[in-house]
Amino acid sequence: MFSKKTYPSSRIFYGWYILAASFFLLFFQAGARFSFGIMFKPMMAELGWNRASISSVFFLNMVLFALTLSVAGKLYDCYGPRWVIFISTALLAAGYICTSLVRTLWQFHLFYGVLTAIGTGGASLPMVAALMSKWFEKRRGLTISLALSGACLGQFMLVPVFNRFILTYNWRISYVLIGLIIFGVNTILALAVFKGDPQDMGLKPHGCNAADEFADPQGPENAMPRQKDLNLLQALKTRSLWLFLVFMFICGSGDFLIVTHLVPFVTDYGVTSTAAANMLAIFGLMSLGGILVAGPASDLIGNKIPIALTFALRLILFLMILKYRNPILFYFFAGGFGFTWMVTAPLTATLAGRLYGFTHVGLISGFITTVHHLGGGFWAYMGGLLFDKTESYQIIFVLSAALAVIAMISALLLKEKRHVITL
Repeated sequence: MFSKKTYPSSRIFYGWYILAASFFLLFFQAGARFSFGIMFKPMMAELGWNRASISSVFFLNMVLFALTLSVAGKLYDCYGPRWVIFISTALLAAGYICTSLVRTLWQFHLFYGVLTAIGTGGASLPMVAALMSKWFEKRRGLTISLALSGACLGQFMLVPVFNRFILTYNWRISYVLIGLIIFGVNTILALAVFKGDPQDMGLKPHGCNAADEFADPQGPENAMPRQKDLNLLQALKTRSLWLFLVFMFICGSGDFLIVTHLVPFVTDYGVTSTAAANMLAIFGLMSLGGILVAGPASDLIGNKIPIALTFALRLILFLMILKYRNPILFYFFAGGFGFTWMVTAPLTATLAGRLYGFTHVGLISGFITTVHHLGGGFWAYMGGLLFDKTESYQIIFVLSAALAVIAMISALLLKEKRHVITL
């Protein structure tokens, strides 16, 4: 049993330091990752590549990033975050710096498509969400949202900065700067702040009552059967996980279609690159509102209703952009879609834990997010490919609207209850 000595009430709970470190980790990481959209046309102009070619690199990046998530989740569960984040940081920084040197498409595939993808997987949104779910029991959804909000503010504040840097210097110097910032910040956080699970420090999750956790008020003769948390293979045998995977694949497809192609899309209609970067920044700022609503909402009403409403809003936005195209509505579209951008980020870990327990939440949520990002990479590539063939984003937006309907239905059909194995 935990003693007061190991968890004195006068100390600041160490999980709050983990939360703050996670916030700043994602702040700089997201600002760097979502600068891809503003690099799109400068790279096209200098290197002579079309949209499908550049989108194919992003597709490769997303596929490899997605495949690393389950591995990273397993490493988090087994060894904790410190060295996983440090090694990932070194790879990520090297990838960005090497990207600044590319002259051919295969080099871009290797440095951005492969190296940065592997580096991003170990210090990403789903890994942070899984980590926070282990440190907090009370208001778990809210604390995950607070940590992940760093990504929202990073996109909002850093994308315009990087855009200004591109206009003043060029995209190559910007990638060098990004790599150096990522390496410096993440290395300090990984080695100085991040720890393993609270149990490794003789603590229990915040809000967990040790007496309630270990005591059996009914006595051993009347004890309820213990519930065993499901692992990934056991979870895959449930209908709930397959519905979960369907709407997360579609969620990722919409997310990264817009993040990748928003700036090229609006500049096609005469919007300046600075205004387009500001739209992408507003996208990030509004995602903060979505994530701060999603976490507390999951604590109060569960996960599937906020998810279903997210896809309903996306359906409306896609239908709107198919009919109306002017700068004011572009801002509205960016803000509205941004509001939906991060809703599933805190809900993935909380819903996976609610369905299957938290023992294997890193691996299960990592696998779910793998599917999410596979959808994102594929749909971002299809956006570029269909544009090159039709010189329009019309078809990809129509298909995205139809997918939003399927995702909404899948979320509503999911039964949000604990899946158990009785010992």
